[in-house]
Amino acid sequence: MGRIIGAYIFPHPPIIVPEVGKGEEEAARKTIDAAIKAAGEIKNQKPSTIIVTTPHAPAFEDYIYISEHKTLKGSFKRFGRADVNLSFDNNLNLVQSIICHASEEGIQAGGIDGATASRYGLDNELDWGALVPLYYVSKEYKDFKVIHISISYLSLEELYRFGMSIKKAVESSNEDVVFIASGDLSHKLSHDGPYGYSEKGKQFDELVVKSIGESDVNSLLDIDEAFCESAGQCGLRSFVIMYGALDGYRLKPEVYSYEAPFGIGYCIAKIDIAGEDSERKVLDKRIEDIRKNEDEYIKLARKSLETFVKEGRVIEVPDSLPAEMKENRAGVFVSIKKNGQLRGCIGTIEPTRKNIAEEIIHNAISSGTGDPRFYPVEEDELPSLVYSVDVLMKPEPIQSIEELDVIKYGVIVRSGHRSGLLLPNLEGVNTPEEQVEIALRKAGIGKNEKYSLERFEVIRHEPYRR
Repeated sequence: MGRIIGAYIFPHPPIIVPEVGKGEEEAARKTIDAAIKAAGEIKNQKPSTIIVTTPHAPAFEDYIYISEHKTLKGSFKRFGRADVNLSFDNNLNLVQSIICHASEEGIQAGGIDGATASRYGLDNELDWGALVPLYYVSKEYKDFKVIHISISYLSLEELYRFGMSIKKAVESSNEDVVFIASGDLSHKLSHDGPYGYSEKGKQFDELVVKSIGESDVNSLLDIDEAFCESAGQCGLRSFVIMYGALDGYRLKPEVYSYEAPFGIGYCIAKIDIAGEDSERKVLDKRIEDIRKNEDEYIKLARKSLETFVKEGRVIEVPDSLPAEMKENRAGVFVSIKKNGQLRGCIGTIEPTRKNIAEEIIHNAISSGTGDPRFYPVEEDELPSLVYSVDVLMKPEPIQSIEELDVIKYGVIVRSGHRSGLLLPNLEGVNTPEEQVEIALRKAGIGKNEKYSLERFEVIRHEPYRR
C-alpha cells in the first residue's frame, strides 16, 4: 500500500537559484536556508515519487493539467540560464491512477495533446514553479520520479476534492510519495515591488502562514476570490490541492521561514504526517458544521428538495415553522451550491404563493430540478449540497445606475415583457456596471436597448461557517 510520507510548501522565485540570482539571491537568505533544510528532510524520507503542484503550468477553468510525457524536463532559459536544466522520469502509472480517481469524482484531469498545445502556445516542459523546488531537492537527492500537476480555476472545494483523489491513487499504489505544493504568497507587499502595493497583501500572508502553522484548512477554503485578487497571490490553489491529498491524516506542521524581500511573500513549511485522523475529514466536517447552523428557512429549503428528489412529492408547510414564514408573503430566491460551485438558483421577484414557506418549498424544488443551466439534482448529491435563501423586500424604481450598491441592493432590469434579476452581494460582482450587465444578459436585453431599473434589498439566510 502506498502512502504520502511528507508534504512541503515551497515558493518558486527563480532568483533564489544562484546561477540565476548571481548574488541577488542573498536578499532571500532565509528562504534559501529553509529550502536547503527542506531538501535535506526529503533526502532523509527517500520518496520514490515527488508530486509537485504549481500555478505556472498550463491552467484551465475546469480541467486539471497533469503532464503525461515519459520524461519531464525543463530549464531556466527564460531567466537567462538555459544551461541550468533538470530532467526526471514521470511516474505514468500513478498519473493514470490519479486521472481515473479524479474522473470518478467528476473532475476532468490529464495531459494536453500536441495540437492543442500548439494552438494555445503551450509547452509541456517543467515550469519554474516546479523547477525551483526540484532544483534544491535534486542537489540533495535524485532517486525519485516526478508527477507535474497544474492548478485549475475550479472552486477551492473542488480542488480539495481533487487532492483527495490523489490520496486515493497514492494509497492504491506501492509508492512512497512526498508532496510539494509550489506557490508564492502575496505579490503586493511593497510600494517598490514589481506588482505594487495592497494592504490586502499583508493580511493575506498573515492569514495563510497562520493557517499553515495551525493546519487550519477551513480558513484557506473560506478565502474568497476578491481577496485573492486584491492580494495578488498565486499559491493558494496549489496549497489546497496538497491539503486535499492530506485529508484524513493527523498533521504536524512546521513553518521553516517567511519573508518578503522583493515585495513578494515566500513561505517554506514542512507538514509531517502522524497517522490517520478521522476527525480531519475536512469537507465532511464542513457539511456537518453547516447543517448544525441552518435556520428554519434553510432547513425548509433542504427538506423540500430532498423529499422531492427521494420521494417525488411536494411537502406540506410544517406546523412548527415561525409565524413570519406562514403569515407573510414575499418573493424568494433559493440558491444551491455543491463544492463551492453554483448548482442551481431559482426564485420569484414578487410573491406567487400563499406565504413565504410555500414560496421556499416550490422555489427550492425548482432550483434543484428546473434551473436550465444544470441537470436535475440526483439523490447521491443531496448530502453535499449547501443552501441559502434570500427573501426579497419590495423593489423600488431608480433613475440611474448611481443609485445602486452591489453589496446592499439587488437589481431588476425590465424591457417590455423581458426582465432580469441579480441578487446583491455576490462573489465576483464588484461594481454596479457589472451587476446591471449580468442582469441584462440574463433577461436577453441588449445594452443599447431602452430598459428600466429597480433595486431591492434582501434578508439573506445562509448557514454560518467558521
